[in-house]
Amino acid sequence: MAAFTAARECPTSRAYYEKKRAEGKHHRQAMLALARRRVDVLWALIRDNKTFTRPAPAIHAAA
Repeated sequence: MAAFTAARECPTSRAYYEKKRAEGKHHRQAMLALARRRVDVLWALIRDNKTFTRPAPAIHAAA
């Protein structure tokens, strides 16, 4: 479920999902790859005793 939400809401996760689709993976395969990537990130955070911080959004000046 986290991978589904991430693919819909997170631009980085969506880009990863789209990359996997472009590689020829089916929807389910791309979702499993995204889920595995998220688990790998969580494991690294636990292993290194770090917390996740979201990068600040880029501010675009209006033309």
